[in-house]
Amino acid sequence: MFLVVGLGNPGSGYAGNRHNIGFMAADEIVRRYSFGPWRRKFQGQVAEGDIGGSKVLVLKPETFMNLSGQSVGEVLRFYKIPIEDVIVLHDELDLPPGKLRVKRAGGHGGHNGLRSIDAHCGKEYRRVRLGIGHPGDKARVHGHVLGDFSKSEQNNWLMALLEGVAQEMPRLIKGDESAFMSKVANLVSPPKPKAEKPAKPQKAAGEANGAKDNASPVSEKPAQDKTAPKNAGSEPKDDASTSMAAALAKAFRLKK
Repeated sequence: MFLVVGLGNPGSGYAGNRHNIGFMAADEIVRRYSFGPWRRKFQGQVAEGDIGGSKVLVLKPETFMNLSGQSVGEVLRFYKIPIEDVIVLHDELDLPPGKLRVKRAGGHGGHNGLRSIDAHCGKEYRRVRLGIGHPGDKARVHGHVLGDFSKSEQNNWLMALLEGVAQEMPRLIKGDESAFMSKVANLVSPPKPKAEKPAKPQKAAGEANGAKDNASPVSEKPAQDKTAPKNAGSEPKDDASTSMAAALAKAFRLKK
């Protein structure tokens, strides 16, 4: 059995916060794969289901973020799930909005939910870091994290990211982290279509058919048309030049 943990804070007042993107991803996974109903257990809410042939338990701790490890620890002990089979979904300030990275073990990076899980359960779990962007000023971090996603964020990348994480979760369950990240990235920011190359100009009929005659080094002179006027050998005047000359002559006569 795998345990997928979405991190967030309980209560309707926090539901739309950037800090609750882990809860949002957990909800989308349960919805997409038609898990059983949410049940209050292990100091949180749990739902059971199947993803790609593997039994999966999804947990949303309700201990508030900085005590998330208490809830996760209870689930691991009850089901005897190894820490290596735990996947934690959480917000990440140090990634641009809509970007995603998967990391196993390592530090908590100041995230209180991860800090608590590390302390209660160990560090050898996979973290799915869901970028929410940094406000640019340390003093604004608290308000940014506990602020709601804007309509623009929801429409431009949030919904696509949540759907992508859920859709590609079977790859992550199987351990293909690279493909998981790549597929989700393409769903959030699909590659731009390549511009079509301009069509090559068609060759003249004679050239296309190899009509050049290389049999004789000396070109034949065309037969002279005896009925042509005396000036027929001279080059014909350009139509545009002739028209322009006529127009100028006419204008000159009018001025006289």
